[in-house]
Amino acid sequence: MALKEQLERVGVVLYPVLALLVLVGGWQLLSAMGKTGQIPGPLQVIQDTLPLITDPFFDNGANDKGLGWQLLESLKRVAIGYILAAVVGVSLGILIGSLKPFRLAFDPIIQVLRTVPPLAWLPIALAALNQAEPGAIFVIFVTAVWPIIINTAVGVRETPQDYKNVASVLKLSKTTYFFNILLPAAASYIFTGLRIAVGLAWLAIVAAEMLTGGVGIGFFIWDSYNSSRMSDIILAVLYVGLVGFALDRMVYYLGKLLVASE
Repeated sequence: MALKEQLERVGVVLYPVLALLVLVGGWQLLSAMGKTGQIPGPLQVIQDTLPLITDPFFDNGANDKGLGWQLLESLKRVAIGYILAAVVGVSLGILIGSLKPFRLAFDPIIQVLRTVPPLAWLPIALAALNQAEPGAIFVIFVTAVWPIIINTAVGVRETPQDYKNVASVLKLSKTTYFFNILLPAAASYIFTGLRIAVGLAWLAIVAAEMLTGGVGIGFFIWDSYNSSRMSDIILAVLYVGLVGFALDRMVYYLGKLLVASE
Protein backbone atom coordinates (compact mmCIF):
# COMPACT_ATOMS: atom_id res chain seq x y z
CA MET A 1 0.00 0.00 0.00
CA ALA A 2 2.82 2.39 0.88
CA LEU A 3 4.52 1.75 -2.47
CA LYS A 4 1.26 2.39 -4.32
CA GLU A 5 0.77 5.71 -2.49
CA GLN A 6 4.33 6.78 -3.30
CA LEU A 7 3.82 5.95 -6.98
CA GLU A 8 0.60 7.97 -7.00
CA ARG A 9 2.39 10.95 -5.46
CA VAL A 10 5.17 10.72 -8.03
CA GLY A 11 2.58 10.46 -10.78
CA VAL A 12 0.96 13.74 -9.71
CA VAL A 13 4.18 15.48 -10.79
CA LEU A 14 5.52 13.08 -13.39
CA TYR A 15 2.50 12.82 -15.66
CA PRO A 16 2.01 16.58 -16.13
CA VAL A 17 5.76 16.97 -16.79
CA LEU A 18 5.67 14.23 -19.42
CA ALA A 19 2.58 15.75 -21.05
CA LEU A 20 4.28 19.16 -21.11
CA LEU A 21 7.42 17.72 -22.69
CA VAL A 22 5.34 16.01 -25.38
CA LEU A 23 3.43 19.22 -26.16
CA VAL A 24 6.54 21.41 -26.25
CA GLY A 25 8.44 18.81 -28.30
CA GLY A 26 5.58 18.58 -30.79
CA TRP A 27 5.40 22.36 -31.02
CA GLN A 28 9.15 22.59 -31.68
CA LEU A 29 8.94 19.85 -34.30
CA LEU A 30 6.05 21.51 -36.13
CA SER A 31 7.91 24.82 -36.00
CA ALA A 32 11.04 23.25 -37.48
CA MET A 33 8.90 21.83 -40.29
CA GLY A 34 7.41 25.27 -40.97
CA LYS A 35 3.90 24.19 -40.00
CA THR A 36 3.16 26.86 -37.38
CA GLY A 37 2.89 29.91 -39.65
CA GLN A 38 4.15 33.03 -37.91
CA ILE A 39 4.18 31.34 -34.50
CA PRO A 40 7.81 30.78 -33.40
CA GLY A 41 8.96 27.56 -31.79
CA PRO A 42 9.71 27.31 -28.05
CA LEU A 43 13.47 27.67 -28.53
CA GLN A 44 12.96 30.82 -30.58
CA VAL A 45 10.55 32.18 -27.96
CA ILE A 46 13.15 31.71 -25.22
CA GLN A 47 15.82 33.37 -27.31
CA ASP A 48 13.60 36.34 -28.22
CA THR A 49 12.22 36.92 -24.72
CA LEU A 50 15.33 36.26 -22.65
CA PRO A 51 15.63 39.96 -21.62
CA LEU A 52 12.01 39.93 -20.43
CA ILE A 53 12.58 36.71 -18.48
CA THR A 54 15.82 37.76 -16.82
CA ASP A 55 14.73 41.33 -15.99
CA PRO A 56 10.95 41.38 -15.43
CA PHE A 57 11.03 44.66 -13.47
CA PHE A 58 12.81 47.03 -15.81
CA ASP A 59 11.23 50.46 -16.16
CA ASN A 60 11.99 52.70 -19.13
CA GLY A 61 9.11 55.06 -18.42
CA ALA A 62 5.59 55.38 -19.85
CA ASN A 63 4.31 51.96 -20.96
CA ASP A 64 7.75 50.45 -21.55
CA LYS A 65 7.93 48.28 -18.43
CA GLY A 66 8.86 44.70 -17.66
CA LEU A 67 6.32 41.90 -17.39
CA GLY A 68 6.59 42.00 -13.62
CA TRP A 69 5.23 45.55 -13.50
CA GLN A 70 2.58 44.71 -16.12
CA LEU A 71 1.31 41.79 -14.06
CA LEU A 72 1.34 43.79 -10.83
CA GLU A 73 -0.77 46.54 -12.40
CA SER A 74 -3.28 43.99 -13.66
CA LEU A 75 -3.35 42.24 -10.28
CA LYS A 76 -3.99 45.57 -8.54
CA ARG A 77 -7.03 46.22 -10.71
CA VAL A 78 -8.28 42.68 -10.24
CA ALA A 79 -7.83 42.90 -6.47
CA ILE A 80 -9.90 46.10 -6.21
CA GLY A 81 -12.70 44.87 -8.46
CA TYR A 82 -12.71 41.39 -6.92
CA ILE A 83 -12.85 42.61 -3.32
CA LEU A 84 -15.73 44.94 -4.18
CA ALA A 85 -17.50 42.06 -5.93
CA ALA A 86 -16.94 39.77 -2.93
CA VAL A 87 -18.37 42.28 -0.45
CA VAL A 88 -21.40 43.15 -2.60
CA GLY A 89 -21.91 39.59 -3.86
CA VAL A 90 -21.85 37.89 -0.46
CA SER A 91 -24.05 40.58 1.12
CA LEU A 92 -26.64 40.53 -1.65
CA GLY A 93 -26.50 36.74 -1.89
CA ILE A 94 -27.29 36.39 1.81
CA LEU A 95 -30.24 38.75 1.48
CA ILE A 96 -31.57 36.94 -1.60
CA GLY A 97 -31.11 33.54 0.01
CA SER A 98 -32.66 34.56 3.33
CA LEU A 99 -35.56 36.79 2.31
CA LYS A 100 -38.08 35.70 -0.31
CA PRO A 101 -39.08 39.26 -1.33
CA PHE A 102 -35.43 39.99 -2.21
CA ARG A 103 -35.21 36.77 -4.19
CA LEU A 104 -38.37 37.54 -6.14
CA ALA A 105 -37.22 41.12 -6.79
CA PHE A 106 -33.60 40.52 -7.81
CA ASP A 107 -33.44 37.00 -9.27
CA PRO A 108 -34.89 37.92 -12.72
CA ILE A 109 -32.58 40.95 -12.95
CA ILE A 110 -29.52 38.88 -12.04
CA GLN A 111 -30.42 36.12 -14.51
CA VAL A 112 -30.59 38.69 -17.32
CA LEU A 113 -27.50 40.76 -16.43
CA ARG A 114 -25.19 37.80 -15.75
CA THR A 115 -25.47 36.70 -19.39
CA VAL A 116 -24.09 40.02 -20.69
CA PRO A 117 -20.49 39.58 -21.93
CA PRO A 118 -17.97 41.47 -19.75
CA LEU A 119 -16.67 43.72 -22.51
CA ALA A 120 -20.20 44.87 -23.31
CA TRP A 121 -20.07 46.76 -20.00
CA LEU A 122 -16.85 48.59 -20.86
CA PRO A 123 -18.34 51.34 -23.09
CA ILE A 124 -21.00 52.00 -20.44
CA ALA A 125 -18.38 52.15 -17.69
CA LEU A 126 -16.16 54.49 -19.70
CA ALA A 127 -19.09 56.77 -20.52
CA ALA A 128 -20.24 56.88 -16.89
CA LEU A 129 -16.84 57.19 -15.21
CA ASN A 130 -14.92 59.08 -17.93
CA GLN A 131 -11.68 57.27 -17.03
CA ALA A 132 -10.10 54.05 -18.25
CA GLU A 133 -8.86 52.87 -14.83
CA PRO A 134 -12.23 52.91 -13.00
CA GLY A 135 -13.82 51.52 -16.16
CA ALA A 136 -11.55 48.48 -16.15
CA ILE A 137 -12.17 47.94 -12.42
CA PHE A 138 -15.93 48.14 -12.99
CA VAL A 139 -15.67 45.45 -15.67
CA ILE A 140 -13.88 43.23 -13.14
CA PHE A 141 -16.56 43.91 -10.54
CA VAL A 142 -19.51 43.24 -12.81
CA THR A 143 -17.89 40.07 -14.17
CA ALA A 144 -17.05 38.61 -10.77
CA VAL A 145 -20.13 39.56 -8.77
CA TRP A 146 -22.71 37.21 -10.39
CA PRO A 147 -21.27 33.81 -9.44
CA ILE A 148 -20.68 35.08 -5.90
CA ILE A 149 -24.29 36.23 -5.55
CA ILE A 150 -25.75 33.06 -7.01
CA ASN A 151 -23.60 30.61 -5.04
CA THR A 152 -24.05 32.51 -1.78
CA ALA A 153 -27.83 32.59 -2.23
CA VAL A 154 -27.91 28.86 -2.95
CA GLY A 155 -25.74 28.15 0.09
CA VAL A 156 -28.03 30.16 2.36
CA ARG A 157 -31.16 28.45 0.98
CA GLU A 158 -29.54 25.02 1.41
CA THR A 159 -28.91 25.55 5.13
CA PRO A 160 -30.38 22.40 6.74
CA GLN A 161 -33.75 22.87 8.36
CA ASP A 162 -32.45 21.07 11.46
CA TYR A 163 -29.97 23.92 12.01
CA LYS A 164 -32.78 26.42 11.87
CA ASN A 165 -34.90 24.37 14.26
CA VAL A 166 -32.06 24.15 16.78
CA ALA A 167 -31.51 27.91 16.58
CA SER A 168 -35.22 28.46 17.19
CA VAL A 169 -35.33 26.07 20.17
CA LEU A 170 -32.24 27.67 21.72
CA LYS A 171 -33.65 31.12 20.97
CA LEU A 172 -30.39 32.27 19.44
CA SER A 173 -30.10 35.93 18.54
CA LYS A 174 -30.00 36.84 14.87
CA THR A 175 -26.34 37.81 15.19
CA THR A 176 -25.40 34.49 16.81
CA TYR A 177 -27.42 32.56 14.23
CA PHE A 178 -25.79 34.45 11.39
CA PHE A 179 -22.18 33.98 12.48
CA ASN A 180 -22.40 30.55 14.13
CA ILE A 181 -24.87 28.73 11.91
CA LEU A 182 -25.71 30.46 8.64
CA LEU A 183 -22.21 31.49 7.52
CA PRO A 184 -20.52 28.16 8.39
CA ALA A 185 -23.33 26.24 6.64
CA ALA A 186 -23.03 28.35 3.47
CA ALA A 187 -19.23 28.73 3.52
CA SER A 188 -18.47 25.99 0.99
CA TYR A 189 -20.96 27.50 -1.48
CA ILE A 190 -19.58 31.00 -0.91
CA PHE A 191 -16.02 29.92 -1.62
CA THR A 192 -17.13 28.04 -4.72
CA GLY A 193 -18.54 31.32 -5.99
CA LEU A 194 -15.39 33.20 -5.00
CA ARG A 195 -13.23 30.64 -6.81
CA ILE A 196 -15.27 30.90 -10.01
CA ALA A 197 -15.26 34.68 -9.72
CA VAL A 198 -11.48 35.06 -9.41
CA GLY A 199 -10.97 33.14 -12.65
CA LEU A 200 -13.54 35.25 -14.47
CA ALA A 201 -12.03 38.43 -13.06
CA TRP A 202 -8.57 37.52 -14.35
CA LEU A 203 -9.99 36.69 -17.78
CA ALA A 204 -11.88 39.96 -17.95
CA ILE A 205 -8.98 42.24 -16.99
CA VAL A 206 -6.82 41.00 -19.83
CA ALA A 207 -9.55 41.74 -22.36
CA ALA A 208 -10.43 45.09 -20.78
CA GLU A 209 -6.81 46.27 -20.77
CA MET A 210 -6.51 45.52 -24.47
CA LEU A 211 -9.09 48.24 -25.06
CA THR A 212 -8.31 50.73 -22.28
CA GLY A 213 -4.52 50.80 -22.77
CA GLY A 214 -1.93 51.84 -20.20
CA VAL A 215 0.27 49.56 -18.16
CA GLY A 216 -1.12 46.04 -17.76
CA ILE A 217 -0.64 42.56 -19.15
CA GLY A 218 -3.63 42.89 -21.50
CA PHE A 219 -2.26 46.05 -23.09
CA PHE A 220 1.20 44.46 -23.26
CA ILE A 221 -0.22 41.58 -25.31
CA TRP A 222 -2.12 43.91 -27.63
CA ASP A 223 0.87 46.21 -28.07
CA SER A 224 3.10 43.21 -28.81
CA TYR A 225 0.63 42.05 -31.45
CA ASN A 226 0.62 45.46 -33.12
CA SER A 227 4.43 45.37 -33.11
CA SER A 228 4.51 41.77 -34.44
CA ARG A 229 6.36 40.50 -31.34
CA MET A 230 4.85 37.02 -31.28
CA SER A 231 7.39 35.63 -28.83
CA ASP A 232 6.47 38.34 -26.31
CA ILE A 233 2.81 37.43 -26.69
CA ILE A 234 3.48 33.74 -26.06
CA LEU A 235 5.52 34.52 -22.94
CA ALA A 236 2.83 36.90 -21.66
CA VAL A 237 0.11 34.30 -22.27
CA LEU A 238 2.16 31.76 -20.32
CA TYR A 239 2.48 34.21 -17.43
CA VAL A 240 -1.25 34.95 -17.55
CA GLY A 241 -2.01 31.24 -17.28
CA LEU A 242 0.39 30.73 -14.38
CA VAL A 243 -0.95 33.73 -12.45
CA GLY A 244 -4.54 32.64 -13.09
CA PHE A 245 -3.71 29.17 -11.82
CA ALA A 246 -2.05 30.65 -8.73
CA LEU A 247 -5.10 32.83 -7.98
CA ASP A 248 -7.44 29.86 -8.33
CA ARG A 249 -5.29 27.72 -5.99
CA MET A 250 -5.04 30.55 -3.48
CA VAL A 251 -8.82 30.95 -3.19
CA TYR A 252 -9.29 27.17 -3.18
CA TYR A 253 -6.87 26.54 -0.30
CA LEU A 254 -8.13 29.56 1.63
CA GLY A 255 -11.66 28.23 1.37
CA LYS A 256 -10.52 24.74 2.32
CA LEU A 257 -8.69 26.10 5.35
CA LEU A 258 -11.56 28.25 6.58
CA VAL A 259 -14.31 25.70 5.91
CA ALA A 260 -12.30 22.94 7.63
CA SER A 261 -11.78 25.16 10.66
CA GLU A 262 -15.51 25.76 11.11
